[in-house]
Amino acid sequence: VQLQASGGGLVQPGGSLRLSCVVSGRTGTRFITGWFRQSPGMEREYVAAINWPTSTTDYIDSVKGRFTISRDSTKNTVYLRMDSLKPEDTAVYYCAGSRRALIYVEPEDFEYWGQGTQVTVSS
Repeated sequence: VQLQASGGGLVQPGGSLRLSCVVSGRTGTRFITGWFRQSPGMEREYVAAINWPTSTTDYIDSVKGRFTISRDSTKNTVYLRMDSLKPEDTAVYYCAGSRRALIYVEPEDFEYWGQGTQVTVSS
């Protein structure tokens, strides 16, 4: 399984970005795609995840109401729509995949990782 993330960039506070994660390879009947982020000197932080078979989603509290995770099965792509961005959202964002049946939030619960995409929120 391979994951390819894209869509990062520089945006002003209050702006929006949409990240994409293309998933390829044999994912099987159970697959969860998650987004994590990491700032310099900080540990990798779980942001959101979606369970492909059930479409169940999950978010950390700090992004609820601002970020939306979704998937397009026809394109094998997961999106992270980020609105009302804040400077503290600045980080490298990674997409990750897991064959678990339920959503877990620790990096070690995800077996597959894509490369990161930089998101910078600054005026």
